[in-house]
Amino acid sequence: MTSSFPSGRRLFARGALVGAAALLLGAAPATAARGAAPLLRLRLPAPSGRYPVGAGTLHLADPSRNDPWDPGIGVRELMITVLRPAVPGHRFPHLAQMTPGAAESFADVAHWIHEPLPLAGVDWAATLTHARAGARPLPGRRPVLLYSPGGGDARVMGSSLAVDLASHGWTVITVDHPGDASEVEFPGKGPVRGRVRKSVLTGPPDAATFRTMIETRVADLRFVLDALHLDRVGAYGHSAGGTAVAQALHDDRRITAAVNLEGYLDQVDGELFSVARQATRRPLLLAGTDGFRNARLERSWAALLAHGGPVVRRQLDGTHHWVFTDYAALVPQLQQAGLTTAAGRAAMIGRADPRVSVPTVRNLVRSFFARHLPT
Repeated sequence: MTSSFPSGRRLFARGALVGAAALLLGAAPATAARGAAPLLRLRLPAPSGRYPVGAGTLHLADPSRNDPWDPGIGVRELMITVLRPAVPGHRFPHLAQMTPGAAESFADVAHWIHEPLPLAGVDWAATLTHARAGARPLPGRRPVLLYSPGGGDARVMGSSLAVDLASHGWTVITVDHPGDASEVEFPGKGPVRGRVRKSVLTGPPDAATFRTMIETRVADLRFVLDALHLDRVGAYGHSAGGTAVAQALHDDRRITAAVNLEGYLDQVDGELFSVARQATRRPLLLAGTDGFRNARLERSWAALLAHGGPVVRRQLDGTHHWVFTDYAALVPQLQQAGLTTAAGRAAMIGRADPRVSVPTVRNLVRSFFARHLPT
């Protein structure tokens, strides 16, 4: 069915903090060189499911495609992280949110990607996820979910939601899109690229760049399905990743349900993607924030909703665009440490308390896939 914005369906109730007080860990100072101010160590919220989570990374290469951002590479390379329920045990280390090389690169560009992020003062390499690298997966087949991050963001900024979904029984595969991701660290150098590949984006994408981004992302997601021999999967994505998973749902029958976390359904020039022009017969959730509503988003989403079908729209109040990412938990810690302002926080994630926003986003995505791709 379709849904718009009746007040009873909005997802934030003021003061709805029941059971959430212990969810968000506070930030901790990191040691620094003698005489220097300590670097801030940020913490991600613990998952809410009953399963421990194991993690592994894979380097994939598609020889049938060249890289659209750097044709000299000759193939299209991807990095992915696979998160899945694991056998209990504590002998495996927690997976870092960012690899050392990626963290170093991100520290140089964080403020230019998202202006409210600080120029310095954070140990980005110190943030750990709640997944354990190399932990043995629980036996048995489990439904798979693919994640595509927002334009300019790397897959690691979706770690909290991905680990939470895995803790409830899904296998989650987070996909980087090198070239538009802020940074991607590979296992080693390539013939014409370094170990860390940085984004080519220098600002909001123009029409041609955005078209290339989405076409490349859709092809990346379909290649992951091919390479890992996957069928009947779910997909979710944020911003440009939300656009990509919605279009991939339309294009590829192996994707049975998708969640678009505030991604446009049209090109920069206003041309609707075919998913919005022709509708979808498979379930699609459109989730947005009250802080990011704009004419382009309204027009493109309304075009899809007008077709009817299994498309549902939900809104999160008191929030902004990056509340669907790890920034929902990290930015309040930056504000508490004096490394960003209240206005900067509001511009990124809104004013909602992360003890509300984090579980609300998790519950929204998890309940959708529990209906359409249950564990």
